[in-house]
Order: sequence, then structure tokens, then C-alpha cells
Amino acid sequence: MTLRAATVRVLLVEDDQRVARINRDLLERDPDVHVVGSAATCAQGDALAQALNPDLILLDVHLPDGSGLGLLRHWRSVGRTTDVALITAADDEVSVRLALAHGAFDYLIKPFTGARLAELLARHRGRRLPTTPGQQEARLDQGRLDRLLGVHGRSAEPLPRGVDPHTLERVAHALAGAGGGVSAEDIGDRLGLSRVTAWRYLEHLVRTGRASLEHQYGHSGRPAKLYTPTLERPDPPE
Repeated sequence: MTLRAATVRVLLVEDDQRVARINRDLLERDPDVHVVGSAATCAQGDALAQALNPDLILLDVHLPDGSGLGLLRHWRSVGRTTDVALITAADDEVSVRLALAHGAFDYLIKPFTGARLAELLARHRGRRLPTTPGQQEARLDQGRLDRLLGVHGRSAEPLPRGVDPHTLERVAHALAGAGGGVSAEDIGDRLGLSRVTAWRYLEHLVRTGRASLEHQYGHSGRPAKLYTPTLERPDPPE
């Protein structure tokens, strides 16, 4: 079985072309990330955001014709709800607070690591709502909304040793996009993981209520273990 996760279409708004190329290369190491455009000014960024309708915008603060924070404020004022994260050298508290107040979901201070950028992508994927063809408006239950907001309950336990949060979200995302029950081997093939590694992460998702497991019995051999995502994550015990 070949699994394809939903492609993340990214717009870069960065005036330093060298930095833009580096960021593009880092992003597109993930085969499900595609940089659809790159802008060097606020005006170009606004035009490309309208023309391309990306899933994610990575935005600098200091641009030749204005501030990325002003552009973010403009987008929110006209109803653009695209996920926006700041990637910038602006490390002052005022810029960070303004970015968050205007709806940025993440903020990376240059220089940053590839692992931190991968975490940003994982957070974006975790915020994306599942869509159904022909569905006019996504409807949320509290479980889905809590995951969108990053709320995991007061008693959320730390991840066990050997479980990497970025890999966990990649596995969860691949499972959610599979469209049915899949095996650890399927997920491993999709993500370039060994079957045992994929199995370990899938079992963790089952233990934490984010996936369910069923055994499919065939004509011979041991039953196949098939994993499916759960619609709601149960509340942690009081």
C-alpha cells in the first residue's frame, strides 16, 4: 500500500535570497512539503498569498518596504486565516508579542536548527483540520479543538524514552491520511522507518488513545495488526 500525506504548500516571505534558498532546501527535505513561492517584499508577499493560497506562510519581520508584522496584521484584518509563522532575526519581546497577538502560531529566531523547523512543520500539520469532499464548513468536537489548540490535559505525561515528538507527529499524520486501517510496515514504508520503529510509535498512539488496533485474520500465519486513527482523544484521568 502506498500512503501519501497531504502536501504542505509553503510561501516564503524573506528578502535575503541566500537565506530563502537555505530555508527552501531545509523545507523540501520533507517530500510532502512544497515551496510554491518566494517573495522579497511585503507587496510581493501579499500578492502571492492571494494568488497561491498556500497552507503555510513563513514570514520575516524586516522587509524592504515595511514590516512583516504589519503584513500579518493586514492579512488578519481582511480575514486571511492561513497559518503564519515568523522566521526572523527580530528577537525583541515586543515583536514576539505582536506576532502572537496577530495570530502567528510559531516564531523562530535566526539562526535556528533543522530540527526546530521540522517541529514547526509538525505543529502546522497538527493544526490542520481533516476535510471531506463537498464539505462546506469543518465542524469540531472538543477533542479535535483541543488538539488544534495544543491542549492535552493537565495530566499529560511526558513521552517515554525513545519516542521523538517530531517522528510521533509524522506517524500520526501519516496514519490520519491513510484512509483506513494500515500496518506498521505500511507506515514504515511511507516514512522511511523500520517496521519495528513504526510499530513502536503506533503502539504509543494506541496507548494514548490517538489510534485503535484491530487484528485481521487471514487464511494462514499470524493475524495482521491494522491501525486506524481515533476521532477523539479521551480525557486524561483525574
